Amino acid sequence: MPQRVSTLELFFDLVFVFTITQLTSYLARDVTLAAAGRVLLVFGLLWWMYGGYAWLTNTRTPSLAPERLLLLLGMAGFLVIGLSIPHAFGANGSHGRDGLALGLGYLVVVCVHGGLYLRVNRNIKRILPLNLACAVLVIIAGVTPAPAAYGVWAAALAIQVLGSVFVRLESRFDIQPAHFVERHGALMIVAFGESVADVGIGAEGSPVDAALALSATLGLALTAALWWAFFGTGDDDRAEEMLTSAAPARRPRLVLTAYFYAYIPMLLGIMTTAAGLRSSIGHPGATLTAGPAIALAGGVTLFLAGDVAFRAVLGIGRPRYRMLAAVLALAAWPVAVSVGAAAGIALLTAVVAGALAVEGFAEHATVEP
Repeated sequence: MPQRVSTLELFFDLVFVFTITQLTSYLARDVTLAAAGRVLLVFGLLWWMYGGYAWLTNTRTPSLAPERLLLLLGMAGFLVIGLSIPHAFGANGSHGRDGLALGLGYLVVVCVHGGLYLRVNRNIKRILPLNLACAVLVIIAGVTPAPAAYGVWAAALAIQVLGSVFVRLESRFDIQPAHFVERHGALMIVAFGESVADVGIGAEGSPVDAALALSATLGLALTAALWWAFFGTGDDDRAEEMLTSAAPARRPRLVLTAYFYAYIPMLLGIMTTAAGLRSSIGHPGATLTAGPAIALAGGVTLFLAGDVAFRAVLGIGRPRYRMLAAVLALAAWPVAVSVGAAAGIALLTAVVAGALAVEGFAEHATVEP
């Protein structure tokens, strides 16, 4: 019987997504290239460790009381990180008062992960020193004033990226495809749910008139269109079939490329789109400034680009229609700036839905005799 995702893992994902929500809120308050760079640095490090926990529970379900307690401790580390994010960089990216707390929370996350993984697969000892080095650098960055702190953050992220490239994975880690696909699919659903919550946050304090109701519905429609792009076309089922048919030695590299690297632009796309929606919903008839408009359009572009990469790695689906939609989505930027926020959201929804409709028609025409 295929291994299934436990409720404790889903509980863990809810806490992890809190960090994504905090990053979205940080970006929504200051939609600039500098803020986006800070979000990217933090997200890259957090996403690496989330992936580490997903690989850990893919190896063995945490069923013993000590394992569950340690996993809860790891969740506490992520919670402290999430609480630290708003003030980790301080005003305008200067040295923040919560930077040290973020670094210490990250150290807890790394130590718990390493301790649990050593119990089930000693091969983690090849990666654990890299993770610990990153944790030390994050702590140093937390007490280092900007701009030097950014260099320390970048060094930590570079260690992880290079480590994943040069560490040999084949035959050292066993991947259970059904569990892996289910776990990451559940994470994506929670992330979409948080983006809908951002629609509600953006509408907070505004009277619920026809304009607001229409704007909020458009925000939901855009999120639903992105959901449809990933789940509505059966990509998760096809991904599981592909991973199951792949040789066991090849699976680790496949899931690293598809469910780590390709997921980065998809999750960043959801976060960035949510930041744009939060700025848009409360002012449905108004135009957007450049920052929120770029976030709205660029977020959809990022998501679709990641989706194209995900499909290409696993060899599923047709890429060209979604690639075209990723480019066309950028047209919503000038529309949101010159016509209105609602018009920009409507255009983005139409672009995604139109690409999926054309893709579905093309695939149906291909299979017909």
